[in-house]
Amino acid sequence: MDTYRYIYGPVPSRRLGLSLGVSPIPDNHCSHSCIYCQLGRTRQLSDVREEFYPLEEIEAELDRFFASPKSFDVVTIVGEGEPTLYLKLGELIQAIQKRTDKPVAVITNGSLLYRKDVREEVASADLVLPSIDAMTEEQYRRINRPCRHFSLENHLGGIREFSRTYQGQLWLETMVLKGINDRDEDFLALRDYLANVRYDRLYINTPVRPPAESFVEEPDPERIRSAVEILGGIAINELCTEGFGSDIADDYEAIKSIIKRHPMNQYEVRSFLEGRRVEKPERILDRLNSDQKVLKIEYKNYVTYRLN
Repeated sequence: MDTYRYIYGPVPSRRLGLSLGVSPIPDNHCSHSCIYCQLGRTRQLSDVREEFYPLEEIEAELDRFFASPKSFDVVTIVGEGEPTLYLKLGELIQAIQKRTDKPVAVITNGSLLYRKDVREEVASADLVLPSIDAMTEEQYRRINRPCRHFSLENHLGGIREFSRTYQGQLWLETMVLKGINDRDEDFLALRDYLANVRYDRLYINTPVRPPAESFVEEPDPERIRSAVEILGGIAINELCTEGFGSDIADDYEAIKSIIKRHPMNQYEVRSFLEGRRVEKPERILDRLNSDQKVLKIEYKNYVTYRLN
């Protein structure tokens, strides 16, 4: 059975198309513990950069993966935590670029971009996608729950400084949450900040998958329309996606490798299995439902699977 420790997918991304994921960070190791995170609460909150896994091991998996033709649109460094915590991120980006002509993207919460070394390493990526969810310190701590000594000033300043010299595509994202940051004044404050940032796109997102905290809710549709109008952004919920994929031969192990980093609902699991021409996908769904290591979350009238 061909399995991978650091590579997963491709998985569908409404922004990027079919995304081949590379995860250089241990499970739930992040500098934020966002209330909307689809992976649940952060268990290891940290801002310490480490070479969590040997770069040589990740490179060996890349070589194995690229040994045969694969279909995907972009290689995305994201995984189960904050990728800028990986000490050799710059070298990892370059290692991927040596092996494929597809663009390399880094999805980051943006919290470490106040550091010059991080900005220099991330700058080698073709696409960088940082998040901005708050315009006040109180919102920042309520929504993102960062490391104690972090500040919104550093967060916003780091993204702004990075934008001034970065030569690739900078796609910003903001998560809009009902009753928390969905007022017109929140959108206007973000617009004022963005006036001094050089970016290519702004995506407006909502919590479509089960969030870390049960009190998190999607905003009303008129609030999203207001955000689009004020910010001139793109509502992610209006974008389409393609299906999930995996290079792992065993159907159940393939699903587990995906839901470890990217939760799937029951319809996505079924579609994935049908795409692999599995004759009886309900058997694997039953196995998921009985697996004690798989977390089952009922949200928005469907079941979402996430690997504990």
